[in-house]
Amino acid sequence: MKQLFGRMIMIVAALLIVACSSTRHVPEGKYLLNSVKININGDKEVTGKQLVNYLRQQPNHKVLGFAKLSLGVYNLSGQDSTKWYNRWLRSIGQEPVIFDELQTQQSVNQLNLALVNRGYNAATVTVDSVIRPDKKKVDLVYNVTTGEPHFIETIDYEFADPAVGKLIMQDSSKLVVAPGSNLNRDLLETERTQITSRLRDCGYYAFNKEYISFVADTAAHSKAVNLTMRVNSREQQPHRHYTINHVTYIIESPDHTEVSEPDTVSMPGFTFIYGDDHYLRSSLLEEKCFIRPGEPYRYSDVNRTYEVLTQLPVVKYVNIVMQPIEIDDSTGVLNAFITLSRTKKQGVSFEVEGTNSEGDLGFGIGLTYQHRNLARGAEMLTAKFRGSYESLSGNLDGFINDRYTEFAGEVGITFPKFEAPFLKGSFKRKVRASTEFALSMNYQERPEYTRIISGLAWKYRWNNPLNTWRHTFDLLDLNLVYLPKSTSDFINNIAPTNPLLRYSYEDHLIMRMGYTYYRTNRRAASNNRLLPTPFQSEIWTLRLSGEIAGNLLYGISHLIGQQKREGAYKVFGVQYAQYIKGEADWTHLFNFTRRSSLALHAGFGIGYPYGNSTMMPFEKRFYAGGANSVRGWGVRTLGPGAFDAHNSVTNFINQCGDISLELSVEYRAKLFWVVEGALFVDAGNIWTIRNYETQPEGMFQFDKFYKQIALAYGAGIRLDFTYFLLRFDLGMKAYNPAKGQEPWPLIHPNWHRDHTFHLSIGYPF
Repeated sequence: MKQLFGRMIMIVAALLIVACSSTRHVPEGKYLLNSVKININGDKEVTGKQLVNYLRQQPNHKVLGFAKLSLGVYNLSGQDSTKWYNRWLRSIGQEPVIFDELQTQQSVNQLNLALVNRGYNAATVTVDSVIRPDKKKVDLVYNVTTGEPHFIETIDYEFADPAVGKLIMQDSSKLVVAPGSNLNRDLLETERTQITSRLRDCGYYAFNKEYISFVADTAAHSKAVNLTMRVNSREQQPHRHYTINHVTYIIESPDHTEVSEPDTVSMPGFTFIYGDDHYLRSSLLEEKCFIRPGEPYRYSDVNRTYEVLTQLPVVKYVNIVMQPIEIDDSTGVLNAFITLSRTKKQGVSFEVEGTNSEGDLGFGIGLTYQHRNLARGAEMLTAKFRGSYESLSGNLDGFINDRYTEFAGEVGITFPKFEAPFLKGSFKRKVRASTEFALSMNYQERPEYTRIISGLAWKYRWNNPLNTWRHTFDLLDLNLVYLPKSTSDFINNIAPTNPLLRYSYEDHLIMRMGYTYYRTNRRAASNNRLLPTPFQSEIWTLRLSGEIAGNLLYGISHLIGQQKREGAYKVFGVQYAQYIKGEADWTHLFNFTRRSSLALHAGFGIGYPYGNSTMMPFEKRFYAGGANSVRGWGVRTLGPGAFDAHNSVTNFINQCGDISLELSVEYRAKLFWVVEGALFVDAGNIWTIRNYETQPEGMFQFDKFYKQIALAYGAGIRLDFTYFLLRFDLGMKAYNPAKGQEPWPLIHPNWHRDHTFHLSIGYPF
């Protein structure tokens, strides 16, 4: 990995050198568009960043503001286009942007038009070009003089249909055009679109934005505008208000063949026409339909119906068609026709792998089975099985097993609705939650012991249509670790004085309940390839989670008068954990352009054992270091606090804690092709909430913790293959809080001691 990372650094350095000869492929008599600048004179509300997208030509992309790496890659190619490596270099690089006078003039026109649309009718745009014939380069400067903008002084409203006017004005706070704002044509268009959406959500199925117009009245020598919004009628008649009359489901056969005698199922307001395969129950389809007979037409209900039906795992295709029927000049009804087609009900996948550990051969096999419609209710059944075996050689005297063997199985079923008693169908439609049940078992045979880990889960998930917020509620999550066999005195020999390591191999039970909330402002990418992915200058995400364990069991123990054994209550001889834990994680991404961004991250977590536990379960504690933490340290090699772990192999069990703090800042830039670069600074650590003998200097103290926050810095190379991102990060220690070690590696660096390489999938945050 070190050699690969070093080679990447060398390649980048070479590209920096090559980028200096940026005019290698510029034809004679032509000029490379070297730089473009926009100077704004006038209103400070207008910035060059807002106008740059209106330019028809922009120079080749620069990394860190000066290095044209993509152009440098292109310039590595030769003139002979018949050679594959020349074609490949040109395909992954960026060809030089050749200065074009026609496109420059078109850019001037586009800038003028954009300013007029924003109310700057007197704006002027000129362009200065600085040509350097000796270097075959040209620099452009667009000079924008905005002038004073036209602004809206008053707004009048004219409604040909009083009923429509009443709906628009009953919540005037939703109107985006207000007195005092600039006469911005984009804002007027937004107003038309939003009013149309509101009206179509109130039963006006046939209403469109062409019925809305604006008339601006201006006086000579004045920038004040008297604006009139007119909402016209439908051919001198009131706009029709539509209600839903009937909903018809057409459940197509899998092969889309016509059925001579289709089966029809009816219920009030609904008809279900089945082909040869009744693969979905009519009761489920009725529950998943938000287009309700007798209610006004709402466009949002159509979208929600699309969403929930396409989320059914057995459904491949959904089409909704509305058929209007006019009753009179002001009212009408709609019949909805929903067509469904299904995908394959079942699927099986296999995985096989081989292992060789110092001559000991082994193999592993995995099988996954899925049924997407178990009981005609779009229930997703997932069954996973995995087995592995590895032989052992050498002296095995005193051990109970002569091999490594593991069998793991998990069976889960997901219901596409809120499965709980005493809930009305209207509530289930509103919440739109899915219910998951899962049962797992893991059987392990090792030379020293045989261990069984079993689990049971019951959870709910739900989210909004845009997936900008999500909820997960773990009603029950049960985990049991059981050791039926072990060598004599195994536990006492491996950890006579270490409660952390001892706990990992003793029988224990965790019965928890948890909740996770996720929120983001990230907009979903467009499914239309002709439309670009929406650009967001800022993207943030927030994740909050909490869990609590052992309270129910503790209450039962008290209620039945159970006596403590070895200082704790037990269930069938197994001690159960009791604790509370919370986590918060926040990320903010500032996109400067589509090719460069700055990411900020902060994470905090705390766990507290009480009642039946004096220590958090090992698997529930926090750790620091690694590819997604403070990257100057390897995974589980930092902390807690100022704890000094000279040997990470033997001390890793002690490098966990009850409190976690992580802070990061990372600059990201696309270099060329699929290659991205990053520079980062990380800070953080973990602490224990109590003073444990095996973790000296690890306890959190308000007057010391800020001195124990570790610092790291580094650089990374990422390969973005669209469907996954491969990440190589080199982290260096800057400040090390471990007692007895060099505190400031930044000032006294040692490559062997201070560097850590990380290979991972996906961004760290």
